[in-house]
This record gives sequence, structure tokens and C-alpha cells, in this order.
Amino acid sequence: MTYRTVKQLADAANPEALFTGQWQNRPSVLDDYKPYLDDRWSEGCTNAWKLWEEIVPLGYKGSYQRVRAYLHDKRTSPRPVTARPPSPRAVTGWILRHPETLTESEQIQLKAVRTHCPELNALTHHVRSFAAMLTERRGERLPEWLDAVRQDDLPSLHTLAAGIDRDRDAVIAGLTLPWNSGVVEGHVNRIKMLKRQMFGRAGFQLLRKRVLLAG
Repeated sequence: MTYRTVKQLADAANPEALFTGQWQNRPSVLDDYKPYLDDRWSEGCTNAWKLWEEIVPLGYKGSYQRVRAYLHDKRTSPRPVTARPPSPRAVTGWILRHPETLTESEQIQLKAVRTHCPELNALTHHVRSFAAMLTERRGERLPEWLDAVRQDDLPSLHTLAAGIDRDRDAVIAGLTLPWNSGVVEGHVNRIKMLKRQMFGRAGFQLLRKRVLLAG
């Protein structure tokens, strides 16, 4: 046993101080359901068996003992035991995806995030409103959406709104009309690909012939 290990054991004020290491942060099958358990615990439901029965229909595949251990920590810990927060990447994915594509567990976690963070709740509302406006071609709603964005304290969205406002008519047309520049962009990308294939090995005349013949 190394000196460092012996010193760690000797300096520990209580057994809990020894429970350190990477294993504590390993993902658990219960992680996705901890926000739901936390909410139900806050509502006054502290029966482990009942809570286990509630999360099984939501997709939980783990054991009752794991749920019981998590709730036991809540009862015995001097400070509240809460679920590990989701990563920013995960929350971003939940917000940007269509609500109907989210699993039951993801919907529960996103609801918990929105409940505890008013800014993310407002951001989710604005993102989904813009997505509906885009997919349904309802460009006439853009002025109303811009006004709603400016009423919330979201500096990043304010910057986006200012950029849209500078070219409002074009953005409204893009959100309303069925035409787009996708075909033109496709041709531009094709020409760029041909240029990269010939770079340093051929001149403009050959490039012109390849573009015309490929078209």
C-alpha cells in the first residue's frame, strides 16, 4: 500500500470521505429518471416502491433496489441529493428536435430543466415557435415572433433578432414562399468540387469544359 493511500485513509474524517473516485460518476440506468423522482419527492411522495412502480411504465429497466438506494440517500444525507444535471449538448438536442421525436425520458428531463431555468424555458418556446413558422411557411408571424423575443432577457436571441430585422422582407419571403436557392447552391458546390480536383494541375479551359459537360 502506498504512502498516499495510507495518508488518505488516516486523514478521512468519516467513512463517506473515502468514497471518491471515477466510479462515482459512471452513468446509471436510473439517471434519466432521477429528475422525475426528484419532482415526486418534492411533491411529498417518498415511498420507494410506489415511485418504482411509476417509472417502470416510463421505460425504467433497473431494479427496485436501485431506486430504494437513491431515495435512502435523500433521507439520510444532510444536504438534498439531486440528480446529475444533463450536459449542455443533451439539452440543446432536446430543444432543437421536434417534441414528438423525444422519448418519454427525454421529455421528463427537458420539463425538469425548463421548470428550474426560466431562461431555457423561454428559449425553448421561441425556438419551437420559429421552427413551426419555418415548417408551416407562416412568415407573416415573424414580426410577432421578433417582438416576443425582445421581451425576454436573452441577449443571444436579441442579436439574432437584430440581424433578421435588417433584412426582414427577405426573411419573411423565405419563410413564406416555396422557392429557395437550393439548386443554385448545389451547382456552386459542384463547381467548387471540380476546381479542387484540378487545382494546380489544369487551367480554366479544362475547368470550363468539365463544368459544361457535367451540366
